[in-house]
Amino acid sequence: MVTKFNKFAALLSVVLFLGISTNVLAGEYEGSWLLYDTHGGGFEAVLSKDGSASGTHGDSMKRGTWKEIDGAVVISWKTGWTTRIAKQGDKYVKTSFKPGTTITDTPTDTSEAKKKN
Repeated sequence: MVTKFNKFAALLSVVLFLGISTNVLAGEYEGSWLLYDTHGGGFEAVLSKDGSASGTHGDSMKRGTWKEIDGAVVISWKTGWTTRIAKQGDKYVKTSFKPGTTITDTPTDTSEAKKKN
């Protein structure tokens, strides 16, 4: 016989699992990344635990926000550019999207992404 307690315990287990999975994934992406722009120049992007992002790509990409979407991280820069970092095999790949496009459009640029810490 299934009791209300058993239902509650099962629901609590699912909620805790989902929370832990999301935190593990977010932890995978938090930190400093070496990325490359459309001209092959390297810059750093830092993803903070609070969902903020900062970058060293000149004056244009200094601030943004990030979140996990479908197993990848999506950074929305104040400039309108969007950066997506996803694990593919044993490497990470960065795709960028110019202002006015979405992450379902053809990327403006694709390159390797390297986590620094």
